[in-house]
Amino acid sequence: MAKNRTVYHVLPNGEKGWKAEDTGSKKVVLENDTKAELVKKIKEKARKEEPSQVVVHKKDGTFEYESTYGDDPAAFKS
Repeated sequence: MAKNRTVYHVLPNGEKGWKAEDTGSKKVVLENDTKAELVKKIKEKARKEEPSQVVVHKKDGTFEYESTYGDDPAAFKS
């Protein structure tokens, strides 16, 4: 059986800049003043933990894009 995918969400952190949360635990794993630097760091972490995914959100909290590392789930076939 395949290992569960670790999913990190990059989200605004109020007046503190940006945070990356682990979806499974809802814990903040990284924080940074700038979104660009946080995305860089969390992507490095995610690459070391394949299979994993980074979901990046906009300042208003809506979805922006995602990056997946390791094998994608098999395509659904009917």
